[in-house]
Amino acid sequence: MSRKLHLTFSLIIIFLLNSISLKAEIQIPKNSILPVEVIKIQLTGLMNNDKKFKDSGIEQTWNFAHPSNKKYTGPLPHFKMMIKGKSYQMLINHLSHTITEIGRSDKWAQFEVIILDKEKIYHKFNWQVEKYTEEGPLKDCWLTTMVSSPIPLGSSI
Repeated sequence: MSRKLHLTFSLIIIFLLNSISLKAEIQIPKNSILPVEVIKIQLTGLMNNDKKFKDSGIEQTWNFAHPSNKKYTGPLPHFKMMIKGKSYQMLINHLSHTITEIGRSDKWAQFEVIILDKEKIYHKFNWQVEKYTEEGPLKDCWLTTMVSSPIPLGSSI
């Protein structure tokens, strides 16, 4: 193989490996991840939506959506449109967030989430996760089942 062809082939392999590793940086559900950590993972992803790759934060959030929630929101392209729509767009690239547990059992946990969006307006959400109980790779993982519509709380200034 010529040196030029070898170099070209090597560069292609490096590019492909880098592309794969970017996607691999998105976390997947594990039964060791606690309910509050699920929400932290989702909110941090949305806060840095395009940092790893375009819409990586939305994809991160999608990974931790409960299958019953995914039936409601539709496939990933529809979910992306929903998050970028008027109801939830303030989550994308928000400036900060707080998470407060407001209720819990051994099968569900509910949190109050307050975000400060990039326009410096606060919004409150109720965010619920449930433990997945069916067999398969998601068994005993905490996954998001519900995020309320945002409640605007006003400006930070």
